[in-house]
Amino acid sequence: SSVLDILKGGVSHVSVVGRRGHVQGAFTIKELRELTKLNKEGHHVSFVVRKEELEMGMTSASIEELKGPGGRPKSRIDKLLQDNALEDAQSIDAEKSVEIRFLLSPTNLAPHEDNDSKVGHVLCERTRLEGDPGKQRPVGTGEMEELPADLVLVSIGYRGMPLEGMEELDFFDASSSTVVNTHGKLPGENNLFVTGWIKRGPTGIIGTNIMDAKDTVKSVMKYLETSVSAVDGERQGRSGLDKHLAENGIDTVD
Repeated sequence: SSVLDILKGGVSHVSVVGRRGHVQGAFTIKELRELTKLNKEGHHVSFVVRKEELEMGMTSASIEELKGPGGRPKSRIDKLLQDNALEDAQSIDAEKSVEIRFLLSPTNLAPHEDNDSKVGHVLCERTRLEGDPGKQRPVGTGEMEELPADLVLVSIGYRGMPLEGMEELDFFDASSSTVVNTHGKLPGENNLFVTGWIKRGPTGIIGTNIMDAKDTVKSVMKYLETSVSAVDGERQGRSGLDKHLAENGIDTVD
């Protein structure tokens, strides 16, 4: 409905630009399916996705992502996009359009030729995917493309940051902005665990987080089964906790 409101307001073309491929997209099949129906339902809006960009994103690592755990939703999305992809992006049959572009990285905004106080184009660099399944990153190719634009909305994305002391303990990987872990467990003799984007990076949807959390929970259970308690003697329960807080001058709310 938000897309329709924008198009009804006078906008003729909406481009959604992503630096990686469609397999790495965070959208759901329901969202995409609604876009494919815009023209059929009488809104006079075409849904455009380019076959060549889908093909460029199908690296060997992307194929492994489709086959791996949690790959079924991505496979359904891949089929939907492939079925709706155009050989020629100019062959749209509606007065307005919504286009999803892949493997393009915006680099600069250029002013309008008639009014340099307004935006006129977005300069993008073509990217290619490099890396292992689930860890592919976009790398610039040097090939540039200009997209006409009257309005630009920027999604700044997500970047994980370390807690104080993490870097000194080699617990944080600055290159991926994630906490170093094996199935959610931090390295060394400790009871520290992570899950979600700080564990694997900003990828996936709600279903991905569920599988990711289950993976970490398995590590927690394994730790509880195999670790030796650091507490000597009998546990003191609530009274012991109250005593510890009082001795350390920690204010509490009962």
